[in-house]
Amino acid sequence: MADHELTREEEHLHYDFDRERDPVLTVEPGDTVAFECLDAGDGQLPPDAAPEDVRAVDAPGHPMTGPVEIAGAQPGDTLAVEILDVAHEGVGWTYVAPDAGLLPEAFPDFAVHTWDLDEAVGYFHGIEVPLHPFPGNLGVVPVEPGPHSTIPPRSVGGNLDIKHLTAGSTLYLPVEVAGGLFSVGDLHAAQGDGEVCITAIEIPGTVTVRLRLAERDVSGPELETRGPFVPAGYTDRETDVRAVAGLGADVNEATREAVREMISLLTSETDLTREQAYMLCSTAVDLKVSEVVNQTVVVTAYLGVSV
Repeated sequence: MADHELTREEEHLHYDFDRERDPVLTVEPGDTVAFECLDAGDGQLPPDAAPEDVRAVDAPGHPMTGPVEIAGAQPGDTLAVEILDVAHEGVGWTYVAPDAGLLPEAFPDFAVHTWDLDEAVGYFHGIEVPLHPFPGNLGVVPVEPGPHSTIPPRSVGGNLDIKHLTAGSTLYLPVEVAGGLFSVGDLHAAQGDGEVCITAIEIPGTVTVRLRLAERDVSGPELETRGPFVPAGYTDRETDVRAVAGLGADVNEATREAVREMISLLTSETDLTREQAYMLCSTAVDLKVSEVVNQTVVVTAYLGVSV
């Protein structure tokens, strides 16, 4: 059981980062804290969400639980965030929104899928997606006067969306203000590297962490996590993997081409619509940079589930 618990009640939530915000809890270094978090839709989506429900979501940013002051933390220190557990609540959402994501010109309309989640698997139109829950947004407060949006990641953390920050991992962050002022939110049940449609499997849930001060110098986020680094859903290096390569003049162009090719593969070999294939890419396809030195850049998209 955690030393402290923060519920997702209104007084524990905020939607930006600001050094002037008072902490809702002060802990000693080494204490554990269980953070209840809303999903990225701010708790506004019903279990049977339709596109019009996504359109109606009105939130100024990610709902973040915190901030928590770490007693004695000073600028120049390093905060270690040990992720002990991430628990979902049986439901999640993936959605597409206009003017967002990697391919906005190809997907101009709202679309949404509501996931039923077992302990280890989520279900997507007959496809089983293995879960690896993690917090997408976690960080301390920047020293610059705020408020600061929760959307872009920063040297002090924030919306990193690193899917390997699962239970057993540790994130190291530079402290820039007294007390650090740590917050967490935007939990994901699963995500492909890239999160290409703008969302993963967005979930409400509880993340339990240990907050301690570490004897190391960092200038930006560093992490310790477990491998092997294989596509989402695969734990065996010998497992066959489907993949497509995207080529382009730069990483962004090659990435877009890789995702287009994977969407084409999925729609040609399954009954998924283009919107559904895009959402599956965001939750179960990993993007890897294959090379950047041969004039044309290659990014490869790896499909981590059996279709």
